[in-house]
Amino acid sequence: MTAVVETEGLTKFYGRRRGLEDLNLTIQPGEVFGYLGPNGAGKTTTLRLLLDVIRPTRGTARVLGESSRDPGVRRRVGYLPGELALEGREKARDYLRLLARVRGGVSWHRVEALAERLDADLGVPMRKLSKGNKQKIGLIQAFMHEPEFLILDEPTAGLDPLVQQEFLTMVREVRTSGRTVLMSSHMLAEVESVSDRVGIVRDGRLVAVENVTALREKAVRRVEFHFDAPVPQEAFAGLPGVRELRVEGAALSCTIDGRPDALIKAAAKYTVVHLVSAEPDLEEIFLTYYSEES
Repeated sequence: MTAVVETEGLTKFYGRRRGLEDLNLTIQPGEVFGYLGPNGAGKTTTLRLLLDVIRPTRGTARVLGESSRDPGVRRRVGYLPGELALEGREKARDYLRLLARVRGGVSWHRVEALAERLDADLGVPMRKLSKGNKQKIGLIQAFMHEPEFLILDEPTAGLDPLVQQEFLTMVREVRTSGRTVLMSSHMLAEVESVSDRVGIVRDGRLVAVENVTALREKAVRRVEFHFDAPVPQEAFAGLPGVRELRVEGAALSCTIDGRPDALIKAAAKYTVVHLVSAEPDLEEIFLTYYSEES
C-alpha cells in the first residue's frame, strides 16, 4: 500500500535559522497522524513543504505517491493553513461558491451541511468575521471536496468547545471512510483524542513517533487529592511514578509519570472529597524524550 506521506532527509533552513532538519516520516493511508510541538517547532514548515508552498533546502517529499511538486497533488488534498487571510468584501458564501467551482464536483448541499455542523454564518462579509468564524470557513473549504488527504494546521484555534468537538467528530468520520489526516497542534488533549499515531517535533527536529497509547504511558500529570481528614505522607512516599510529593494536612499534590494505578489505590484507603488532574504538560513530555535520548 502506497504511503500517503513519505519524506527522506527533508530539510529547510531560513538563512542560518533551522526551520526543519532531516525529517524522515511515513504516514499510512487511513490514519490520523497528530503532529505535536510548541509554537515555532517546525510544524508549519513541514506542512508547507508537503504542499510545495515552500521548497526544501535538501531532501525529498512524496505525497499520495507523487512528488510534492506535482501540481496534481493539490487537487487531492484539503488544506487549512495556520493563518487565514480572509479579509475580502465578499460574503463567505460567495467565497466558498468560487472555490467549489474551481475545484469542480463539489455539492453545495455538502457545503451547507458543513456550515450547519460548524454553526457558520455564510451570509457575513469575510472581513467582518471573527477569528473563530474565519476558522469555520477555513474548515469548510478544506473538507467540502472530500479530499483523499487533509492537512490541518492548528485547526481548532479560535473555536468554542462545542464546535471543537464537532470538528473532532468530522475527523473521525474521515478516518472511518479510509481517508487520511495530518493534524498539527500544540495541544496534546485534542490530538490524542483522535490520532492513531503522534509525531513530536521540537526545534526543527522530529523527536519521536509514538502510537497514542505509548504517548499516554509517558505523560506527566499533575494531581491533587483533597481528603476529609489529614493523611500521612509516608503512605504515599515511594510509590512508582510519583514525584514532587507534597502533603499538607488533608491536601496532597504530586506529579505522576505514566499509569496512576498505585497512587489511586493508596488514596482509596482514605476518604477523597475532591480530585484534580491537570492535562499532561507537553513540555514535560518533550523533556522525557530528551532524557531518554541522552
